[in-house]
Amino acid sequence: MAAPLRSHLVIRPPAPSRWLPPVVTLVVVLAAWSAVSASGVVQPAYLAPSPLEVWDAFLRANTNHAVGGGVDRVVRGEEGYYLWEHLVVSLQRIGGGLALAVIVAVPLGLAMGTVGWFERVVGPYVDFLRSLPPLAYLGFLVAWFGIGDTSKVALLFLAAFPPIALATLNGVRGIREDQLNAVRSLGASRRQTITTVVLPATLPDILSGLRVAVGFAWTTVVAAELVNGLPGIGGLAYLSGTQNKLALSVACIIVIGLTAIVLDLIIRTLEKKLVPWRGKA
Repeated sequence: MAAPLRSHLVIRPPAPSRWLPPVVTLVVVLAAWSAVSASGVVQPAYLAPSPLEVWDAFLRANTNHAVGGGVDRVVRGEEGYYLWEHLVVSLQRIGGGLALAVIVAVPLGLAMGTVGWFERVVGPYVDFLRSLPPLAYLGFLVAWFGIGDTSKVALLFLAAFPPIALATLNGVRGIREDQLNAVRSLGASRRQTITTVVLPATLPDILSGLRVAVGFAWTTVVAAELVNGLPGIGGLAYLSGTQNKLALSVACIIVIGLTAIVLDLIIRTLEKKLVPWRGKA
């Protein structure tokens, strides 16, 4: 009986199949990207920056560097900020929009799921807002709130609000009636029913809605930073594109994508901690 026990205690190295496919894919993508850039198929050449040029733009955006123009002068990063500072400002705006969305959308979704007439009144407007592209109301927000951060946070809030509200509503709808009847039979009040049954049972769907909302917020951040968006990585990506600094624009896009992946991993980890029963029979 000791031999099987020892076999379970053996620490095995991770299987290559876990990390080999992503590494191979990355190598193939970089090789194809470099080949297209070096082939000269795309003209002018700055329209197809190579991976090395993008890396150089990334390093340049995070360091102090000299620029010409008669007398050399030292410039700090891009547009006076390092790239990571642009990223932090955008993250602060996204965090503000997401926080407001959670504060408003979760109670609203719970109310729609537990009060029938309220869903019939409010539900169509949530669906209407979900179908609108952010650029459709960006001009109104700038007119109402000005070109500062308030309009940007408001736009990100409107982008993140519908998926969280609808996910909360779907979570409430998925609660079994016998669970509600059981807690009611024990004399629980409406508030106790919501806090002890409805909210915990809906939490997995709320976190799923939050994951979707984070994705929407990242796709909206460039639109949010079109007007007076500096510092901000979305604004820097847009401005560098208009100035034909495509290597820098691609670097910004890659940073945005990688940051979004990291945030998604954080939410997934949080989901495993808060709702470990999800996905288990």
